Amino acid sequence: MKIAIIQERKNPPDSRVALAPDQAQLLSQKYNLDIRIESSPDRCFANEIYQEKGFQLVEDVSDAEVLFGIKEVPISELIPNKKYFFFSHTIKKQPYNRPLLLAILEKNITLVDYEALKDKDGNRLVAFGVFAGMVGAHNSIWTYAHRNGHFHLPRITEFATYAEARAFYKNRQLPAMKVVVTGGGRVASGAVKVLLDMGFRQVSSDEYLTQQYDEPVFTQLKIYDYSVRKDGQPYAKQDFYDNPEAYQSKFAPYTKVSDIFINGIYYDKRAPAFFSIDDMKKDDFNIQVIGDVTCDIAPDASIPSTIEASTIADPVFGFDPHTMQKVHPFQEKYVDMMTIDNLPNELPQDASRHFGDALIKYIIPELLGKADTDIIERATVTRNGQLTKHFAYLQDYVDGK
Repeated sequence: MKIAIIQERKNPPDSRVALAPDQAQLLSQKYNLDIRIESSPDRCFANEIYQEKGFQLVEDVSDAEVLFGIKEVPISELIPNKKYFFFSHTIKKQPYNRPLLLAILEKNITLVDYEALKDKDGNRLVAFGVFAGMVGAHNSIWTYAHRNGHFHLPRITEFATYAEARAFYKNRQLPAMKVVVTGGGRVASGAVKVLLDMGFRQVSSDEYLTQQYDEPVFTQLKIYDYSVRKDGQPYAKQDFYDNPEAYQSKFAPYTKVSDIFINGIYYDKRAPAFFSIDDMKKDDFNIQVIGDVTCDIAPDASIPSTIEASTIADPVFGFDPHTMQKVHPFQEKYVDMMTIDNLPNELPQDASRHFGDALIKYIIPELLGKADTDIIERATVTRNGQLTKHFAYLQDYVDGK
């Protein structure tokens, strides 16, 4: 089997890669694979490192059977009749990527979406969520530091690895602040890890709401902490997943006592938003910084002030709830929004290695027929110019309805 690691061409550039050089070498030797490395000027591992591991760099990967990328492949770069693995951002019917899915169907491409690679219990197997949460938490605290000037924190891009960042944290003492983190998955766990490494103390939600602190603290909220059924019936996890429209937010108390809000949930647009624009206009809305790692764009969003995604080069914008407009950041009367949608790319080497390890453990054996659990089949969005049965629900999206 000929496999290609392709160059990332989406703009803004992304330097992550599906397999680090040593991981590609391990696979090549273990399975006698023919792995092609497409030359790239932006990849977090330089071309020369792949060459040192015995790989020849190529400019043309059209003879490969399977192509591994990370972000969406631009339509003009799609090679017909190939099997692609990448994050397509189409399986939630994202309007901006409908032309991409149409092109994939037209070009007879077999698309396997990383986001849909799950075990039989529905748990994702390859993801960057932990690193999105880690970088999102760092950036949120960096935004607060930049806004208030009470302490110094470098951008995480100034560290080659997270180990370097963690060593920096150990030599710094942060002032008192209160951070609320939402979510219970990979993203939230990554955010919690960074806050603990920074020296924050985790407290219960009750303590968080009722006590004052002279140290940095945070609380982590799950669904039942911030949502309640409208009819007063008790919360049930599966019920929330099945009927999110039956719930309303009870997040308001946290807006009154928090300095920073880090959002790491998976959002269903039928579910309630945490708060409204009118809530943000109130004098007791205390949140100064929102790190929206989820980054769903309003109006279909859990945070109404996430009106656009920011970038690594320009990570923060201010939001004026009275005009509902973007303004210059770091101004006292506005809320600062950190909404980068490719956060793991700020720790690209660590994130790529983590991703590659999961790919090697769970997916490559499936691809090579060494295991057969239908993992890849269940994540295959298109084949032979048609949607597969697992993604037939996208037909109205394809048809433009």
